Amino acid sequence: MKRLLKSILFSALVLILIIFLAIFSLILYYKSIVTVDTQKLKVTAQPGEHGKWVNPFIGTGGIPWVCGHNFPGAMVPFGMVRLSPETASIFINKKALNTSGYYYGDNKILGFSHTRLVGTGATDGGHFLVFPATGEISQKIRFNGLYTKFSHEEEIAFPGYYAVKLSKLGVLAELTATQRVGMHRYTFSQEETPHILINVTNALGNGRSRDGEVRILPETNEIEGSVRTYGSFSGRYGGIKVYFVARFNQPFLEYGVWRENNFLPNQGKADGDEIGVDLSFEKKNSQQVIELKLAISFVSLKNARQNLEAEVGQKNFYEIVSEAKSAWEDKLSLIQIEECTDKQRTIFYTALYRTFQMPTIFNDVNGEYFGFDKQVHQAKGFRYFTDLSLWDTFRNVHPLYTIIAPEDQRDMLVSLVEMSKQGGWLPRWPSGNGYTNSMLGTPVDIVIADSYLKGIRSFDVETAFQKMRETALAATPKGAAFSGREGGDYYLKYQYCPAEMMEEAVSRTIEFGWSDFAISNLAEVLNRDNDTELFFEHSKYYQNLWNPMTQFFQPRNSSGEFVSEFKPLLLTYLDSDGKYTNDYVEGSALQWRWGPFYDGEGLISLFKNRECFVNELNDFFANSDPKMGAWNPGSYYWHGNEPDMHAAYLFNDAGRPDLTQKWVRWILENKYGTDYDGLDGNDDAGTLSAWYIFSALGFYPVAGSDKYHIGTPLFKKAEVKVGDNLFTIVADNYSPENIYVQKVWLNDSLHDRTWFKHSEIKNGGVLRFGMGR
Repeated sequence: MKRLLKSILFSALVLILIIFLAIFSLILYYKSIVTVDTQKLKVTAQPGEHGKWVNPFIGTGGIPWVCGHNFPGAMVPFGMVRLSPETASIFINKKALNTSGYYYGDNKILGFSHTRLVGTGATDGGHFLVFPATGEISQKIRFNGLYTKFSHEEEIAFPGYYAVKLSKLGVLAELTATQRVGMHRYTFSQEETPHILINVTNALGNGRSRDGEVRILPETNEIEGSVRTYGSFSGRYGGIKVYFVARFNQPFLEYGVWRENNFLPNQGKADGDEIGVDLSFEKKNSQQVIELKLAISFVSLKNARQNLEAEVGQKNFYEIVSEAKSAWEDKLSLIQIEECTDKQRTIFYTALYRTFQMPTIFNDVNGEYFGFDKQVHQAKGFRYFTDLSLWDTFRNVHPLYTIIAPEDQRDMLVSLVEMSKQGGWLPRWPSGNGYTNSMLGTPVDIVIADSYLKGIRSFDVETAFQKMRETALAATPKGAAFSGREGGDYYLKYQYCPAEMMEEAVSRTIEFGWSDFAISNLAEVLNRDNDTELFFEHSKYYQNLWNPMTQFFQPRNSSGEFVSEFKPLLLTYLDSDGKYTNDYVEGSALQWRWGPFYDGEGLISLFKNRECFVNELNDFFANSDPKMGAWNPGSYYWHGNEPDMHAAYLFNDAGRPDLTQKWVRWILENKYGTDYDGLDGNDDAGTLSAWYIFSALGFYPVAGSDKYHIGTPLFKKAEVKVGDNLFTIVADNYSPENIYVQKVWLNDSLHDRTWFKHSEIKNGGVLRFGMGR
């Protein structure tokens, strides 16, 4: 018996050792993939003056659930086409550990697709996966993509350009793009028959596609087709149909189509849910270059062809690269910075680049777009935008646009109002041509009010205000395409969201209050006195959830009793059944404690005293994890979490600007980097990036108002284009150690406030800091 026990014990120890060695080997292999530097590949294309400081690989990797979810591919500002590689994981070949399709920890490329969202937790797009191949092609490759290994050492990317060497195939793949056209250049070096394959029904991640159609037009070297795709968001409103026209620079040697598991040589068309084309080209002894121009449209094949002709026509690959570089230089040059390290410059310009990747210009070159009423409309006098991650971007991305890109912001406002006219309501997270109802609240109110207060007024504000008011004061009908303010009728009745009547009750109350604050501000400018008072009163409802005994915002039932089962340090992600955190969204009660940024004084008044507020907020930062992208971000300050990302600026309201300066600089230095995992969570359409831009410049917006908090500048000098004027920020007595602001001058006048108004910088000017230790 003892021998048997010893044998079992020995076998168990051996098994444990084998498992340990397997895990250790996997970790070593993963490290060997991610520790290889990019940007070493030698190519002809070169970045622009500002583009050379952009590293598109930042935020493409890390722990998947706190990954930035960015991608390194090619696009132009707000491009409909976002052309980028799709990758698969090390051993299990899982797609989309990163929701944008490219994950830095992967070592296999599937191909290159044209659409995706940017930095979000949603997986949508992946249209028309293109991949090169050589020699004999199996049906497995046709259906699944390449799954060919690659190394980051053989990758390079800058704004408007991406390239990777696929060594096993002997192919250099290069990508660039216009607004609506992706341009591919494949250089084949092996003496085998080159192929280009297009998976028409491809979808990112676990998305699915249906009703694909494709036709091969050999007389013009073209392919055309369409598909309806159902992703994380598009699946919520019935899928999105996309059309494409692809044109090659040389004739096909042979061609065929596949439908599910059947390859049909010499066939020129196919339809179904799993289809694609396989094109072969004449084999040559020397290097052979095959170029592909693929245009998309969400309206029609005719429009896709028109997009192709208008934006590319007969231009070659490098002409398009030059145009893409120029478009990015126009955006990146909106802010000039001086006296910084290379690391800071790289983080800053990469962040600025990210803020212009989304939302998406959705209309074709002829102005047509597919609207929320499922009809084709004409955009006249504006560009129609979609894919607006408003619950995230209202906080800082849109306020940034109001300063440096007001024309873009104006077109976004017009688009939002048009969505309300066609769909019935202003959206919360519009994507493609439908309501996704993602997240909570009505952040569109904040975006519209913020913009109008800052002087962007050439849009239908009357319709916008009426739509805002209707959603805030009346329940959205059951079964409506838009979910409205879920629980809003109870919010109005009880003056808070009762916990037993809805989920996310605390978070909804705070978010509704922020929107009501913005509506009140807009009503005041529109001279609607009754609405000004009404919504200002509503904006204070969040205070009714403050429990003076616990000093937290705590769920409360309709009877007025606070819910007793309360664990303020528990993260929603770690409470699988929601027993303790059902009333909070994406964070702990401690993180939501600082949610009402719009009413700093009101928030402070809830605490025992001002000193208590300062101590509690300071502890919130002091106890936070200094690591970036930690697998468990913890219950304290989490920079990748929207509800508390503004918290450092609340010290200003408490009369402690020195602590605002201390912790803002701490975040700048600890929560951003230049590696693949250089973000502290999802970038959320540039939200983390915009935080860096504002805070590095030395100020930060209170969204829904015309107020900016003063922080601490990271650079000696910065010049920000405000229309035709310059807003210059200067730091006297500048050094990396001098992070504390001693004095502030605004337009040559000594400034005695920890904030300023937009009206004080709308025509440019100078913000001067006197720095010290």
